[in-house]
Formats: sequence, structure tokens, C-alpha cells
Amino acid sequence: MSGHSHAKTIKHQKNITDQKRGQLFSKMARVISVAVKEGGANPETNTKLRMVIEQAKSQNMPRDNIDRAIQNALGPGSDEHLEEVSFEAFGPGGTAVIVEGITDNTNRTLGEIKQILNQHGGKLVGEGAVKWLFDRKGSITVDLKSQSEDLQNKEKLEMAAIEAGADDIKWEEDAFLEIYTKIETLDKTKTSLEKQGVKIDSAYLEWVPKEEISLDEKQKEACQKLFDALDENDAVQNVFSNLKM
Repeated sequence: MSGHSHAKTIKHQKNITDQKRGQLFSKMARVISVAVKEGGANPETNTKLRMVIEQAKSQNMPRDNIDRAIQNALGPGSDEHLEEVSFEAFGPGGTAVIVEGITDNTNRTLGEIKQILNQHGGKLVGEGAVKWLFDRKGSITVDLKSQSEDLQNKEKLEMAAIEAGADDIKWEEDAFLEIYTKIETLDKTKTSLEKQGVKIDSAYLEWVPKEEISLDEKQKEACQKLFDALDENDAVQNVFSNLKM
């Protein structure tokens, strides 16, 4: 997993099980539904929906599933109340954790998150106790191997990111270029990269730690078990931490 986003770990797993894939698609359908209800069903005029659809495609969600999620958000059952939620916690070794989700029952989800944290050496904390350790940024991930031959040169790819308006860049495992932007310029930077021929792996808003903390292998393993347990919860969409891997 990367040091800050457990979500990217799941997405980059090559041998994802059918059960896990089904759960992933179900979670993406919820995100699509919320985006449609907030800004309408036209991705040309609804930037959030456009980004979510592209994220769903990057996770190999079939077009039929995407269209069905949009139609369900507009259909007779669209009165289902889905709410975006965010929880802050401390995990094993004092790691700071932010959990984002979408739920139709906030109290139930709160209870489930508390239980998961308690079972894995974590503790829920009040609003603002953890988020001050992070910055909210736009995040674009680029897979070096998926680029054209010309853009498989790291320096050229970095230059393309800078020209597109990146605030910061960082290599993960020498394979993925993480491009950070201001929240309001995420879509503009992504579009600029695409015009330069860069293939985007994912683009979304992320909580980026101001500083990462190092733990021993036993504590890292405990954190990983917590992140996995949180990810198994149907309401959880993203898990961010300041753990350095």
C-alpha cells in the first residue's frame, strides 16, 4: 500500500477476487448515485460525476453497471437517502487515519467503524483531531508502464506533469507517478495531461499527510489488518493514513 491511501492498494491488486470486485462495483455505484443527485446525470456539466465515471472505468467497472447506477439514481427508488460521511481515528502505533464513506444509516455505520477500530487497536476521535495532520489535495496517479514509449521516460513524464500545473509530484515504487494539485485545479490538470498524451490511472480528491510516520514491521502489519477490515465494510469508500511504507 502507499503511505497515504489504502484505496490505491486495492485498485492496483492484479488478482482481485470476484467477491472483492463485486463489492468494489457496489461501492462505486453509491459514489455515482451521490454525484448524480448532487449535480445531475450529465457528466459534461457535472464535473464530480465525470471524475467518478472515469474512476469507475479505471477499476474496470463495466459500462452497463455505470449506466445502471446513473439510471437507478434517477429512477423510482432514487428516494433512498445516501449520505457522505467521514471519520477520524488513531490506529496502531499512533497512526492517524481518515475514513470516508457513503451510507444510508449514519448511526449504524458509526457503530460498525467503532467496532472495527476497537478490534484492531484503533480508537475513534473527535472531528478535527486528525485532519489537521493532512492536506486536502487533488491526486492524479499515472502508471509509467501504461504510457506510450515516448512518455515512459520519467523525466518527460515529470515535465508533462509540471507543465499541466502540478503542485507536487512523487514516485511510488518507481512505477506510479503521484501528481498533486489544488482541489479546484484537479480537473484542469487532468485534462491538460490527457492533451499531452498521458494516460491517467486515477484522479480524485485525497487526504495527503503533512508528514509520514515510520513503524516497525509488527505495527505495520497491525495497521494493514485494520485497513483491510475497514475496507471490508460496505459503507467505506477510502481509507487514508500517515503511515510510511
